[in-house]
Amino acid sequence: MNIQQLYTKCLAQGAYYIESNGEAAVIDPLRDIQEYVNLAKKNNATIKYIFETHFHADFVSGHLELHQATGAPIIYGPLAEPDFESVLAQDQQKFPLGEVQIKTIHTPGHTLESTCWLLEDKEGIPHSIFTGDTLFIGDVGRPDLAQKTGSITMEDLAGMLYDSLHNKIIPLPDHVTVYPGHGAGSACGKNMSSETLDSLGNQKKTNYALKASSKEQFIHEVTTGLIAPPAYFPENVALNKKGHALLEKLMERGMIWIEPAQLDAITSSNDALILDTRAPQTFKDGFIKGSINIGIKGDFAPWVGTLIQNIKTPLIIVATEGEEEEVIIRLSRVGYENILGFVKPNLEEWSAKNIAIDTITSISAKELETRFHQGGLEIFDVRKQGEFNSGHIPNAHFTSLQFLSEHLSAFSTQQEQYVHCQGGYRSMIACSILKRNGIDQVIDVAGGYGAILKTDIPSEVSACQNA
Repeated sequence: MNIQQLYTKCLAQGAYYIESNGEAAVIDPLRDIQEYVNLAKKNNATIKYIFETHFHADFVSGHLELHQATGAPIIYGPLAEPDFESVLAQDQQKFPLGEVQIKTIHTPGHTLESTCWLLEDKEGIPHSIFTGDTLFIGDVGRPDLAQKTGSITMEDLAGMLYDSLHNKIIPLPDHVTVYPGHGAGSACGKNMSSETLDSLGNQKKTNYALKASSKEQFIHEVTTGLIAPPAYFPENVALNKKGHALLEKLMERGMIWIEPAQLDAITSSNDALILDTRAPQTFKDGFIKGSINIGIKGDFAPWVGTLIQNIKTPLIIVATEGEEEEVIIRLSRVGYENILGFVKPNLEEWSAKNIAIDTITSISAKELETRFHQGGLEIFDVRKQGEFNSGHIPNAHFTSLQFLSEHLSAFSTQQEQYVHCQGGYRSMIACSILKRNGIDQVIDVAGGYGAILKTDIPSEVSACQNA
């Protein structure tokens, strides 16, 4: 028996490849399926099943791509009802895979169709469970992301989740390995561990949600402290339920080169957004005025989904040469498919074609230290609430990047403002958004708070609860 966790860090997402005696199953695949196909080919195995734990909100699954490539059936648990051909398994139904079997465990709560897949060895003994967004390491799935059905409330779903966990998951043996759908960094939970697997026995001891003393306490705890999910989540659910264009078609449509001379006409006629995916410290030295920077070498797809709130926004991409296909793949993972084409990052050519170019000033933490001690700085911290609370510059304004567009009025169009995050990735995104909105007096702090901590700039903790 061979189990491989295929973890995509930028999405904090785990897909799984399970193989026994030349037969394989894939659970919750991404749209770029080549890794699964290559694994099966390498091991002379046939992909027999494609299992989905639920209709994902944070990424577009590769079930359709993998079905086309292999012919394997797409299998959901009860109540899924997708708009394409699939198998709806019954609760407790078993699927033979070589010498082992995979058992359907319907666990409504995160969503109504949420289902875990229990792997049993050749003796029929539970070996591991693939829990999707039902059970994470250190947390459980949010009960507020499901598409609304009738009068069912978040609290109703939380109650269902409690019953699913206590009636179907907790009774399993402690030795069972838990393989979750996500880890730390995902918006599908609020307290996830950076660990990507654990024993069920340890989760029974350490997971706050599994230790709740009553159903009422559980409902209160899992519904408290939830921030609004990214706007693209419902759109991804719909794509996963209704079907979507195959990735190869997106590649054909998107791999188009736009000449600088065409740029103004295409941008204005399509109301397109220019998305610059280069590294922050490259972007700052010259970019097309009005573009925003979300670097491909970071948490690219989640930030695209969070900050470009209309999933159908026409996009013109600026990318480092050779990274164009990767950009399309990673945009497709979160359902952004309206790619008009690519512009080569050539400042000389841009200038020759009279394209407006902008820059962003970026200073080191040591330079910020010098200016800080001179006094009078306006500093904006765009990290997450927990990061800010655990330590920040005194009198810094907390304006989380996720909610930046709601707080543009907090920024001055006249006075210099210094923007930092933890490492420099998010602060450049923020500066580019501010510039796009006419707030030009912004200065990025390279290296972010991690670099600031190595200076003599003081730090303080806070219980600030502002968005």
